[in-house]
Amino acid sequence: MTTPSRTLATAQFRRSWCNIHPDVRASLRACVARGLETLKTTTHISLCDWAEKHFYLSAESSQRIQRWEAWPFQRGILHAMGDDYIEEITLRKSARVGYSKMLTAAIGYFAQHKHRNQCVWQPTDSDSDEFCKTEIEPMLKDVGIMKSVLPKMTQKNKGNTLRMKKFLGSILFMKGGTSSGNYRRMTLQVAILDEFSAFDQKIEKSSDPWTLAHKRLEGATYPKLIAGSTPRIKDLDHTERREAAATARLKYHITCPHCQAEHPLIWGSKKIAHGIKWDPLEPETSVRHVCPHCHGSIIQADYLRLQHQGHWASDCGNYQLDNQGTWTNELGTPLTTPPRHVAFHVWTAYSPQVTWSAIVREFVDLLRAKRKGEQVSLEGFTNETLGETWEDEVEKTDSHELQKRAEPYPLRRVPLGGLDLVAAVDVQDGWWAIAVWAIGRSEEMWVIDWHIIEGDLSLEGDWETRLYPYLHSNFTHWHGRPMKISAVAIDTGGHYTHTVYNFCRKHAGEKYFAVKGESMDGKPIISRSSNQDINLRGRIIKHGVKLWLVGTDTAKDLIFARLKLDQPGPGYLHFSTELKIEFYNGLTSEVRRTVRTTKGDTHRWVKVTQRNEPLDCLVYALFASLRLGHDKKTENQWAQLENALLPDLFNPIVTPIAPITPALPAPHAAPTLPAKPAARPIQTSADSYKPDSTQPTLPAAPPAISYTPSTGPTDNPDAYFDLDDPAVIALYAPA
Repeated sequence: MTTPSRTLATAQFRRSWCNIHPDVRASLRACVARGLETLKTTTHISLCDWAEKHFYLSAESSQRIQRWEAWPFQRGILHAMGDDYIEEITLRKSARVGYSKMLTAAIGYFAQHKHRNQCVWQPTDSDSDEFCKTEIEPMLKDVGIMKSVLPKMTQKNKGNTLRMKKFLGSILFMKGGTSSGNYRRMTLQVAILDEFSAFDQKIEKSSDPWTLAHKRLEGATYPKLIAGSTPRIKDLDHTERREAAATARLKYHITCPHCQAEHPLIWGSKKIAHGIKWDPLEPETSVRHVCPHCHGSIIQADYLRLQHQGHWASDCGNYQLDNQGTWTNELGTPLTTPPRHVAFHVWTAYSPQVTWSAIVREFVDLLRAKRKGEQVSLEGFTNETLGETWEDEVEKTDSHELQKRAEPYPLRRVPLGGLDLVAAVDVQDGWWAIAVWAIGRSEEMWVIDWHIIEGDLSLEGDWETRLYPYLHSNFTHWHGRPMKISAVAIDTGGHYTHTVYNFCRKHAGEKYFAVKGESMDGKPIISRSSNQDINLRGRIIKHGVKLWLVGTDTAKDLIFARLKLDQPGPGYLHFSTELKIEFYNGLTSEVRRTVRTTKGDTHRWVKVTQRNEPLDCLVYALFASLRLGHDKKTENQWAQLENALLPDLFNPIVTPIAPITPALPAPHAAPTLPAKPAARPIQTSADSYKPDSTQPTLPAAPPAISYTPSTGPTDNPDAYFDLDDPAVIALYAPA
């Protein structure tokens, strides 16, 4: 019901409105409409459709100036980027696949259509500025619909800089990834890590870039993290690690016109009969892609026709994504929700802008230069063209080969030749990892025990009742004599540094050493110690607990050199058949790689598996051995140790076989070595591709179909792929 006062107010407003100049009225209407724009409920449109409707290729960053038209393999990636139910997208790519354009379109879509706060991190600040100038600002200038959220694009102000674009209803940050401060003080719904593999492993010693970026999304209704890059060094690559963590790892499949089976495009090698092949006499005109199922071949023109009916398929076979954005299982049944984390791999052969013959020409030129003795590397081709991580020649030892040479002696019993015992303790959250080694002449060593003890490491009582009884227990020599551990090195690098200090201080007379690893080229395994205890006046206590720094890189160099010895003798490492494969995996958990740093290329020991406690313990056991002076003992000193272990002929020991077990408390039985759950195997190399086991059985010969394949050379892979360089053969050999 309208009251008289309301009617009067309405009439007065109309009279006042009519008295306003028409131009002013139009301006007021526009301002009100613009202010209410963010409150409007817009009709939903997918990112792929939005890009094809609005996106434009600008002259500053494109070979062609035209409206965007997505390639078939790009459509699925765009659909995934815009899907609110997919929280993380990892893209391992080569050059020339249009990733920068897809990313720029996604940024415009999230700003204009979904009004979400975003941040794009580049590896450095200069990379961020360049990305803004060459990609973001041309997009904002040439994509007309972006004027609805940034009407004053050409005006410089605090909300329109190289580091920030303040839209109506949202904000876009653009930052470099080298500073931990660039990951703070932002509330985001979309986080983007561009050229992810080029970021530092740790940002200012705080954390890795993915963790820092992911923290900015906490609390978002529809969080989205996009990380894409050309990969770099194997086992040191951010993109490779996130791809391994994905729920679905996808490659773009096409249907073979000969056998109707699906497969991705792969590079191939001389070792396998499928993938890219060519005639070495005519590499420019004979390039084919050979089907892994029936070995029928197609040329690039055939692929360009077949790609429109292709789709993305996961390596596990459980997920498929078509060009319309529909997710299905292996039977074609639509899924109610997509995977939470998806990873895509796409390489240059999929791009319509690059010919297959150009890819082959690049590879052949590299091989010719290499055979002439030129210092060339296939690293660039592997990263930039194949979109694969580069695995350089590394210093490593095979765990299974070590296990094969194990000897049949029982643990806790010291074989002949072992004359003194040392132990190393690696401190973890909730458990101790202990390795006991016997030392003999010329530093020949035997594993005597590998033991795990559970406990609360924050309680000194658990150190005394669980760890100490084991370290103070007797071991049995082959002749039957009891032996005690002569020196123990305990790692202080974890969360229980002061607890270790207290334990070593209490048992200082028993040669318990607090140690800490220091990774530095040329650092000696054993060097001077530093006093850690101070009195009330802040002065160092002369006879307090000491911390010993251990040169871990030097120790590992020595260890891996000794692991290569194949005959018992000086420096040889012996293993018991009672040790499980987990011990050997931990012992060989690191490889020595060439790592790029700000000071140039250097060599570093890099962990390639999750658990490395056996290796760390061996490093510290080596320290304990050197601290006891085993490397300097004379033959007379070794003879004295040996004579003390010989059986007494006048008072022989009757039962020398049974080992003496330590008197440990009953609770907390020793568990097996904690292991991270194995991730789903990932095909990081195109050569490791295996046909899907769900594919129907194929006939021996191609079926009679109306399609006429392009003629070419024979299907003998050796006729296509002229490859004599052993290093290249090893690189492209099947996994």
